[in-house]
Amino acid sequence: MRISTYIQMLCVICLLAPSLWAKTHLTLHSPDGALLLQAGLTKRGEPWYRLVHGKEAVIKRSQLGMTLKGSGPFRSNFKLIKVLKRQHKEEWTPLWGETEKIKNHYREGILKLVEKSRAKRRMNIVFRLFNDGAAFCYKVPKQKKLGSVVIKGEHSQFKFAGDHTTWWIPSNYDTYEMIYKKTPLSHVGKGAKASSSHTHSSDQKTFRGANTPITMRTKSGLHISLHEARLVDYAGMTVVPVKGAKNTLVSDLVPWPNGDCVRTKTPFRTPWRTIQVAKTAGGLVESSLMVNLNDPCILKDTAYIEPMKYIGIWWSMHLGITTWGKKGGRHGATTKEVKRYIDFAANNGIRGVLVEGWNTGWESWYSDDNFDFYTQYDDFDLAKLARYARSKGVEIVGHHETGGQIASYEKNLDRAFALYRRHGIRAVKTGYAGKIRPKGVFHHSQQMVRHYRLVLEKAAKYGIMLDAHEPIKATGLRRTFPNMMTREGVRGMEWNAWSKGNPPSHHVNLVFTRMLSGPLDYTPGIFDLKFERYGHQYRFWNENEGLKTKGKMSTTLAKQLAMYVTLYSPMQMAADLPENYEGHPAFQFIKEVPVDWSETKVLHGEVGEYVTIARRGKGTQDWFVGSMTDQKARRLTLPLDFLDKKRTYVATFYKDGLLAHYRKNPLPVTVERRMVKHSDRLMLRLAPGGGQAITIRAVSKDHPKPY
Repeated sequence: MRISTYIQMLCVICLLAPSLWAKTHLTLHSPDGALLLQAGLTKRGEPWYRLVHGKEAVIKRSQLGMTLKGSGPFRSNFKLIKVLKRQHKEEWTPLWGETEKIKNHYREGILKLVEKSRAKRRMNIVFRLFNDGAAFCYKVPKQKKLGSVVIKGEHSQFKFAGDHTTWWIPSNYDTYEMIYKKTPLSHVGKGAKASSSHTHSSDQKTFRGANTPITMRTKSGLHISLHEARLVDYAGMTVVPVKGAKNTLVSDLVPWPNGDCVRTKTPFRTPWRTIQVAKTAGGLVESSLMVNLNDPCILKDTAYIEPMKYIGIWWSMHLGITTWGKKGGRHGATTKEVKRYIDFAANNGIRGVLVEGWNTGWESWYSDDNFDFYTQYDDFDLAKLARYARSKGVEIVGHHETGGQIASYEKNLDRAFALYRRHGIRAVKTGYAGKIRPKGVFHHSQQMVRHYRLVLEKAAKYGIMLDAHEPIKATGLRRTFPNMMTREGVRGMEWNAWSKGNPPSHHVNLVFTRMLSGPLDYTPGIFDLKFERYGHQYRFWNENEGLKTKGKMSTTLAKQLAMYVTLYSPMQMAADLPENYEGHPAFQFIKEVPVDWSETKVLHGEVGEYVTIARRGKGTQDWFVGSMTDQKARRLTLPLDFLDKKRTYVATFYKDGLLAHYRKNPLPVTVERRMVKHSDRLMLRLAPGGGQAITIRAVSKDHPKPY
């Protein structure tokens, strides 16, 4: 063979190689070029993918697929029949949220697969690559050999490139109300015993892995978060370590009582499995990946949806001062007491008053159908109070505790929501404390995902916003149903009333873990941090830490204020008793801080250590800053370069007092005012377990210079 002929053949091969690769594999680059995703099939016909950021591997080659009941594995012996690619770019406007405009720019690739076997079952795997991460889901089309389907397990692997520092909570199928652990990735699932669960938990005895979101930091400083988006009619996903595989997690679905994971029929699609990637911890927080992976709003009427602050008949019950039920003579939800709260709200510009314990049934928690959701105690008058609230420019926030009695609640949904609608109530807090009935059903199973969706749809039908407690995790569904305002799904403020409390690192951890999934109803704003006024009347609820455990707060008062900015919620509670706010200068910050925003910037932060977030109020030039730390005192430099260069501002600082300390001296707050501008750099001094809150208002007639 002549050398010239040989060279020609080599040239032909080189020219054909990219084309041949494209037919057998998928390659995607993120719009900014920083992320690379590749996917294809092994020689055994097993789907795989990998993800790279720059020169650093994020996910090494990892297998994909599922197992179907009655027809075995659905994750090998495939052939690739087609590779499809497209690009999508848009900017959309959320009804409410952390930012006024959201960019949705991704590149998508689809592997169309068919089995080589006689059954020739078909499956498509869809990948989307954004600048802030990657996602994939399975789409199974309608086909003769697959009608009704039971998924016994999903085998989505995540083989990480190292033993990363990881923040996680155990894979409890019933609750997310736990303290985040910080361990190497290789320790995920270890040391997580059933005793670490909350009393809401069902019959799960062991926790093999972690609930999502699970957040990691590599040795190079790259931050990664693993979660899911668009959870619809499917089991909630946890992740467990793969035996014998280093640094590898695999999806583990919450089952039905009989062990089935998902019951469905073709065509169907799974939720998105999401991998957020950022150079900094703050980059994860600023990501819009979760909402971008959900469908646009489907509600025709959104006029009733409006973010709000609220107070409520709630905290006094957790303190043991009053009770939810009437038995014992300390009933909290009386007409007289609710009127007092309404008056306080009206006088301080707070829109809502939550009322828990107004309906009968609290004394017989574990009996069937004990909550009827419309029969009131005889010392409470819903109609009268709704009229009185309206006359004051205030709204009642309704409450539905189910005690886990799902069938009963679903039977009463229409009547219960119709009652609230008749009285002009447009926001409801739901609760699912206790084991789900029927026995064996988990909070995070497909059954309950269906239930939560039903409640959301019914609420929309009656023009009602929801605040869900003991919920399924947030997965960005607020884009499709913007009446899904906020969720608990966390070890929140109430734990401080009747347990050893939440440690100072907990609040900072939440920003970079739980809150990556969506808004959080943590219920901040406690001013009486020592509980001196109440005589420690804590005698119920916390069976795990002892019935007589005294409450314990582990923050300064200034940190409580900072939470209104750092722990975002469009329905934000001022959780303390009105008398603890009366006349307190720090309460001014709670009165002024918005619940809807045009811009959000994470100025600096490290997971579990410290964080500073600035947000601009919707439709204004006013900024609000929240900064908080763990148990360590810190000094942080805060550049104000996010401010408009052409404006001057009046800044009000709510600082930890000079000797403030979350254990020794939590109450001192110093309030200062001065002029600031774009070029200024501030020094934030945070006490141990402390924080700082700042209002930065553009100078105007309403907000003149302080001198």
